[in-house]
Amino acid sequence: MADVPASGLLPPERQPVVIAARRTPVCPVNGALRSLRAHKLLAPVLRELVAELALDPESVADVVMGNAAGGGGNVARLALLEAGLPVSVPGITVDRQCGSGLDAIVLASRLVAAGGSPLYLAGGVESTSTAPLRAHPRDDGGPEFYRRAQFVPASYGDPDMGVAAETVAEEYGVGRGRQDAFALASHRKALAAIREGRFADEIVPLATARGTVASDGGPRAGLTPAIMARFPAAFVPGGTVTAGNSCFDADGASAVVITSLERARELGARDGLLVRGTGTAGVAPEVLGIGAVPAARDVLAAAGVSAGQVELVEFNEAFASQTLACLDQLGIDAGRVNLDGGALALGHAYGASGAVLVTRLLAQARRAGTPGTLALAMISMAGGMGTAALLEYRLLAAA
Repeated sequence: MADVPASGLLPPERQPVVIAARRTPVCPVNGALRSLRAHKLLAPVLRELVAELALDPESVADVVMGNAAGGGGNVARLALLEAGLPVSVPGITVDRQCGSGLDAIVLASRLVAAGGSPLYLAGGVESTSTAPLRAHPRDDGGPEFYRRAQFVPASYGDPDMGVAAETVAEEYGVGRGRQDAFALASHRKALAAIREGRFADEIVPLATARGTVASDGGPRAGLTPAIMARFPAAFVPGGTVTAGNSCFDADGASAVVITSLERARELGARDGLLVRGTGTAGVAPEVLGIGAVPAARDVLAAAGVSAGQVELVEFNEAFASQTLACLDQLGIDAGRVNLDGGALALGHAYGASGAVLVTRLLAQARRAGTPGTLALAMISMAGGMGTAALLEYRLLAAA
C-alpha cells in the first residue's frame, strides 16, 4: 500500500523531501572501479553530500543504505565511518536485492514521516567486482559454492533473472525488435548526456590506483541496429532476450539527503523532491520483472495521479523486455522514460540502482526547473517484487 493519502502533503515537520543527491560513476564489473570495495565506493558520496549542504555531521540521524551482493557486516556503518562521520551516527543496511537503494530511500522517507524532523543519508552501493564468493558447507565441511542466493522456494521454480525476462517477453508480447531498439536508444541517450555534461553535477569522481574515474564506463558508441540483431539468445534457446538488450553488472554508489520540509527550509535548501507516495508490491516470481506495475499503480492511485500526469520517469532497465512490458501495462510511452539512458547503457550496480533513479530524477527536475513537476522512480526485483516512489519537484520556500 502507498503511504501518503490522496488528500495532499503531510505537515511540514513530517513531509519528506530529498534535497541533495549524488552518485559515483557507474562502471562495468571488473572495470575502472574494480579495486574499490563497497564502503570505499560509498564513502566519497557521503562526504560530498555533507559538504555540499554544509551539514553538521552530528545532525545525521541515521545512514540507511541498500546492498545486495556484499559480504554483510553492515556496509552503511562501515562507509559512514570511512567518510569521517562521527561515531555517534548509526548506520543500517537493507537488502531487497535490485530494489535495495530505492527501498532505503523509501524507508528513510517513512522515518521522516513519523515525525521529529530528522535528517538521513539514504541510498545504496554495490561493488560487484569485489563481492565475496558464496558457499554453503557440505557434510564433509568443504565449501559448496553457489552463484546466487535463493529468492523463493523451489516449488516456485526460483527462476534466474534472464529466464524470467524471457517469460515476461513472451507473456506480454514484447518482441525482439522492440527490445533491441529500446536498448540501442538507451545507449544513444546516455552518450548524448555524457557529451552535453548532463551527469557532471551529480557524479562524485573516485580516486583509484590507476587514476581518477569521473565518468560512466558503460555506454557504447559503436552499437548499431545490425550489431544488435547479431546477438544470440542469452538465456533460453530461440528466445529474444540477449546480452545486447540486457543490462550488464556494474559497480557504483548513490545516496541522497532526505529530511522534513521544515528542516530543509531551516537548512536553506533551495529546492527538492517532495515524497508524495511510496509502495512495494509482490507478483508471481516467474514474471518477477513485472513487479513495478502494481507498486506504481498503488502509489499513483493513492496520490490521485494518473500515469499521464507524471512528466519524469526513471525505470531500472535490467532487461528491455521487462521495462517495456511494465511501461505498456502502465500506459507510459517508452520514449519519455530514462531521458539520459538507463541501466542498459550505464549498467546495473544492484544495491545502488534504485538510488541512482532518484539521483537522476532530481537532476532532471532541476534542469527543467518547473515547480510541480511529478516524477516516478520504479524498479522490479528478484523474488517477484517491485517498488515505486512518486516525487514532486518544488521550490522549497514556496512549497
